[in-house]
Amino acid sequence: MLLERISREPAWLRQFKGFIARGSVIDLAVGVVIGAAFTGIVNSLVEDLINPVLGLLVGRIDFSNIFIVLAGDRATSLEATRQGGAAVLAIGNFINTLIKFVIVALAIFWLLKILARLHLTGSIPGEKKEAGPTAEEKLLTEIRDELRAARQGETVPVPIPPS
Repeated sequence: MLLERISREPAWLRQFKGFIARGSVIDLAVGVVIGAAFTGIVNSLVEDLINPVLGLLVGRIDFSNIFIVLAGDRATSLEATRQGGAAVLAIGNFINTLIKFVIVALAIFWLLKILARLHLTGSIPGEKKEAGPTAEEKLLTEIRDELRAARQGETVPVPIPPS
């Protein structure tokens, strides 16, 4: 009896395995990994491509070095000023973060828009088509037929629902 109890899998472990194996948890994990990769791409896009062009357009300004010293000594760069123990407002870093946010928000917006369009047209791979009209559609069809027949003066047999 004791050996049987020890070799048996605890209920919480079975529940945990079931929780992990559910599709939504796995989808979430995949989303996090893809999101992390996408963040790296957006960071590179903003810091390596957009900011240099914007800096050149507004007079050779390096956004990463736009900061205000609240207390302490100002050094040549934001990092050096922070290492010197100064309290700073990193305005340039905030601008970079805003640009990254707008890019990510636009990407998500367009992705959701595309997914919604694919779902509406039914062209998502693996999606099952409905077998036929729903119960509500059948009922509406019957009502329409009865109204048509009533306008034309005919009598339509009313189907008796199974009990």
